[in-house]
Amino acid sequence: MKNDVAADARPPGEPKADAIGFVDALVIGLNSTSPAYSLAAVIGPVVALVGVYAPGIMLASFIPMLLIASAFHYLNKADQDCGTTFSWVTRAMGPWAGWLGGWAIAMTGVLVVGSLADVAVNFGLLAMGLDSLAADDLVRQTLTVVLILAMTAVCVMGTETSAKVQNVLILAQVAFLLTFAVVALYRVYAGTAMPKSLTPSVSWLNPFGAGGAALTGGLLLSVFIYWGWESAANLTEEVEDSASAPGKAGIWSTVVLLVTYVSVAFAIVAFAGTTFLASNADEEEAVFAVLAEKVMGGWDWVVLLAVCTSALASTQTTILPASRTLLSMARRHALPQHFGKVHHRFQTPHVSTWWVAGVAIVWYLGVNQISENALLDSLTALSLLIAFYYALTGVACAVYYRHRLLESLRNFVLIGVGPLVGAAMLTWLLVESVIDMSDPENSYSGVTWFSLGPPLVIGIGITAAGVVTMLLWRLFSADFWAERPSVAEPETPGTSDTQVMSPEAAPAEA
Repeated sequence: MKNDVAADARPPGEPKADAIGFVDALVIGLNSTSPAYSLAAVIGPVVALVGVYAPGIMLASFIPMLLIASAFHYLNKADQDCGTTFSWVTRAMGPWAGWLGGWAIAMTGVLVVGSLADVAVNFGLLAMGLDSLAADDLVRQTLTVVLILAMTAVCVMGTETSAKVQNVLILAQVAFLLTFAVVALYRVYAGTAMPKSLTPSVSWLNPFGAGGAALTGGLLLSVFIYWGWESAANLTEEVEDSASAPGKAGIWSTVVLLVTYVSVAFAIVAFAGTTFLASNADEEEAVFAVLAEKVMGGWDWVVLLAVCTSALASTQTTILPASRTLLSMARRHALPQHFGKVHHRFQTPHVSTWWVAGVAIVWYLGVNQISENALLDSLTALSLLIAFYYALTGVACAVYYRHRLLESLRNFVLIGVGPLVGAAMLTWLLVESVIDMSDPENSYSGVTWFSLGPPLVIGIGITAAGVVTMLLWRLFSADFWAERPSVAEPETPGTSDTQVMSPEAAPAEA
């Protein structure tokens, strides 16, 4: 359900309704986080900071994600708009904050798609024993571009097609990860693990075991491995039971990810020990490539394919929220309406989808010309954008439902306090990230850009580009900026929950 401004702004054609179900939405949310790749990239650096307490850090980093997932769930009940944060923040806090939230979501897709496709190509070649091709920059980058185009084509061909591909990829990924974890733990108890292996302990779940400073650093690294679970909400207009299914899919995605991350972290730390993981922390996802051979022997391709399918799935699902956000912004006149075109046959926003892919390819190839480390620095800058729009969504939830927070303890906790606490935690992490990124020594490149670390410069640059774009578009079209914040009014007897929380039930406030 949308307000009149959004409805009137739409061009002919809509995304296909009821294209996918709850399970499909859940799978897309899971794949968007790229579980195997996220673990591969983070486990070494986290262990270097907190040692055996890595599973506990992953448990602690789950908390703000669950709280923000609650905000997504309740805001989606009020407004089933594929623009998610953009639409919700606009409704609760006005067009300026909403536009910047939408820009952050779109830019995260642009920054990460190329890197994900690169990882998928690299690990796919390693799994096939084509190590020499994986080491060839020209071959790898060419195949990466081809892969991005192929995944974009799948997205354009329809949400049902995307969901079918995702279902296959998540089954393969989970099967590979569980096989790896089970074999690793078996070898630990059989005494055939690495020389400095450890026996798993429940105490590893204590995130405070390594001390306060280590906890902060570990959270900065691990909280964003959960990023992407909200992709189901961006498909809300294409999901059956759009008022509740996408929000529930987001919440369950975070829970499933928690179990997966903690289980595999236990297996890796126990099998390899902290010394090996900490000493190879700089290798990031390459750690999985090494451990695959040590755990699986000649079956190491199983783990390599897990990372490959993880990155491959996330390449596709990351395009979806960025393109749907652009669609929503275009039909609200927050961007040129060209981005709001929907394919007459496939009923997908094909123009915005191809735009996301095109800009992502240009970014990937351009940054690679600087250095591979510069590409990794651009990924580090992601944390700033992610923390910003997640925190903004948490605040928007409490603001929009402010007149309903005292109706029940459930409302007070799940709609008010929870999202605000999650937003506060992410704001704290945002500030800590800025401080950390200001030091060039903490970047992959290790060089200074304008006396700051490259990731922080990239983050500031993207934010500045967004502000400039917003101001310029405001000069060309003032329609979107005429919108005013609204609020969910208190429930009245005989009014259903859906009716109360619908945008039509919330009169505009000046």
